[in-house]
Amino acid sequence: MNENPAPTPAPSAEQSAELAGLQGLHSAELTERYNASLMGVFGTPQRVLVRGSGCVVWDADGREYLDLLGGIAVNALGHAHPFLTSVVSSQLATLGHVSNFFTSPTQIALAEKLLDLARAPKGSKVFFANSGTEANEAAFKLARRNDGAGTPTPRRRIIALENAFHGRSMGALALTWKQAYREPFEPLPGGVEWVPAGDEEALRAAVDESVAAVFIEPIQGEAGVRGYPAGYLRAAREITRAAGALLIIDEVQTGIGRTGTWFASEGIEPDAITLAKGLGGGFPIGALVTFGERTSKLLSAGQHGTTFGGNPAATASALATLHVIESQGLLGHVRDMGQLLTAGLGKLDFVTEVRAHGLLVGFDLASPIAPAVVRAALEAGFIINSTGPASLRLAPPLIITADQLQGFIEALPGLYATAQEDHA
Repeated sequence: MNENPAPTPAPSAEQSAELAGLQGLHSAELTERYNASLMGVFGTPQRVLVRGSGCVVWDADGREYLDLLGGIAVNALGHAHPFLTSVVSSQLATLGHVSNFFTSPTQIALAEKLLDLARAPKGSKVFFANSGTEANEAAFKLARRNDGAGTPTPRRRIIALENAFHGRSMGALALTWKQAYREPFEPLPGGVEWVPAGDEEALRAAVDESVAAVFIEPIQGEAGVRGYPAGYLRAAREITRAAGALLIIDEVQTGIGRTGTWFASEGIEPDAITLAKGLGGGFPIGALVTFGERTSKLLSAGQHGTTFGGNPAATASALATLHVIESQGLLGHVRDMGQLLTAGLGKLDFVTEVRAHGLLVGFDLASPIAPAVVRAALEAGFIINSTGPASLRLAPPLIITADQLQGFIEALPGLYATAQEDHA
């Protein structure tokens, strides 16, 4: 696939006096200033990155890294993609933001495109937000509106899956399984219950006419890239439909080509899906897509909103991203690269399991040293992620090449050996 080999120039000092004061500083100095000025919710950053090109980024000290995480599945087209950059620059020079009192051609075109890609029936709609957690907040409110008003049984319960991650804002956090994330902020919005992921019988037992909605990630990314037994999503669709509950599919990490299809849930028609991450190719945007007239009318004028959501620049970025994925045949490329990773990782004797869904890949190690492997990889020029003591995750740009992936696979035994030494 095409890379973008031309280096991205650093911002000129003329852009602002504040930025000019940071030009030329090394990583240690910039990290010190970061820690002095930014809230510590992310800890100390691993590196200070200053530019990118294709699947490669550089830090403030000039060191080069192959980005195998893609901003956590965000940079679908890599860094500084020429077409995406051109489209966003042109849009910003024309009309960047208009508020929700108005609309724009790019907003309308993107909504129509998403409905088409999702094969949504007549009466389906789109709500634009700025992130995945905001899209899930909108979906949470959509679920609350499926309240069974006027029926003998009020719908007060929402079902989510164990090990689910839906975001960190209050509503999305209430759906997220990990207690360490939720506990400091309780009481959270109530009525959420969890059932074991992939257990059809547990889901069937939990869902009745008192359930407003079921939230499911088609692949649990934060849990280590874990899918479900064959037929689970179809069973979830049948179970929710029979009970009158909404089936809401969180495609924030898995959507927009990440798994080699537009949506990982293709083959079923949910009541709603949420999107973000790769949708904007790096520009912040999220979306809630509702299927059919009944679901789309649950939220009415004044019941939800956002100031920035769906602005011309963000929607132009998303349209450009979709265009490149289509025009360059990236869905097939993603499937091919996923197969390459599966085969290559599977040959390594210290890799015990590979879970590849296109270019969303999780794999387990024979020893619980995944964080040490991440550190060794970074020192060697690879950006990867650990989702557990023995689990690693890859979510590279969809334009990643076979040679780049092969280079990482060949380096991995040495990274594993270095991590073993450091761990010992």
